[in-house]
Order: sequence, then C-alpha cells, then structure tokens
Amino acid sequence: MALKPTIFKFRISLSDLSRDYYDTLNLTIAQHPSETTERMMVRVLAYCINAQEHLSFTKGLSDIDEPDIWAKTLDEQISLWVDLGEPSVDRIKKASRLAKNVKVYSFNTKSDVWWDQNTNKFQQLTASYFRFKWSDILALAKLVERTMDFSVTITENSAYIATNLGECEVPWQELGNP
Repeated sequence: MALKPTIFKFRISLSDLSRDYYDTLNLTIAQHPSETTERMMVRVLAYCINAQEHLSFTKGLSDIDEPDIWAKTLDEQISLWVDLGEPSVDRIKKASRLAKNVKVYSFNTKSDVWWDQNTNKFQQLTASYFRFKWSDILALAKLVERTMDFSVTITENSAYIATNLGECEVPWQELGNP
C-alpha cells in the first residue's frame, strides 16, 4: 500500500516590497511521503518569491518531467519553470527550451559543491540560480504547523516570515544569471 501525502493548509499574507505585489494566498500543500518539511517550505517560499497570476504547484516529486512550480499562459505555454534542489545540467537545459524563464533554488548542505562543479555549464544556459542557507531553511521548518496563518514580507533578496510559533528571516544569494 502506497503512503499518502500529508496535507498542509497555509494562509499567507504576502507583501513583496521589491515588486509592489501584495496578496493573500490560500495554499493547500501536499507533502510527498519522501519530501522533508524543509523542502516543502522551500517550495512555499519559492512560490511566494515568484507569486503571480497562473502560478501553481505541479505534481513535483511525483512527476520527474515537471518542475516544482510553474506558471503557464492561457495557451498552455510555460512562462516560468521553478526547480528546487540541485538539478542536473541536462534538466535545466531541457527546462530552458520549454520555458521562457527558468529559476533554480538550491538549499541543501551540498549546494556549494553542486554549484562549483557545474558553474560553467549552468552559466551557458538561460536560467537564474539562487541559494538559501541550510540553517535558515531549518529555522523556517521549525515554525510549520499543519494549518497556519503567517505573513511573508519580501524585500530585495530576503524574506521575513512571521508565524504564531515565531519569526525568522530567510535571505538568498543569487548565484548566476545570464
């Protein structure tokens, strides 16, 4: 018998001061049985950073041909492809052919090695790469409840998250951009 996903319900008051984007997001997140809470929260954070009309979570870990998050136009063209973790060069090359805009958010302890080994190849592709510090993601994951209201305030390359269980700041570093 297959394990079922764990369902989380988040109501997020989003203020992106860099883009003058303000919204209340009601997200129902299905955490895959093999997905950690840290990875799930990176998905939520990447969603907030890229919030826009037509943005949606995909099947993610359940479908290796899809990104974690994407935005599609009304004619089903992929306008934004968001991958998490340390994807292969071939995966980002494919994504660059399929989508107008590709973003990768790395967050694991092995991010530095992954980037150092692939920098030259990645910089030849039309994608943007970002890295969260693992310690910041751990702090964010400690604030998670199955059903919660929280606020996310984004300014430049940093997100300030306030929940009932506490607060944290999660900055990110831009690694490369065409």
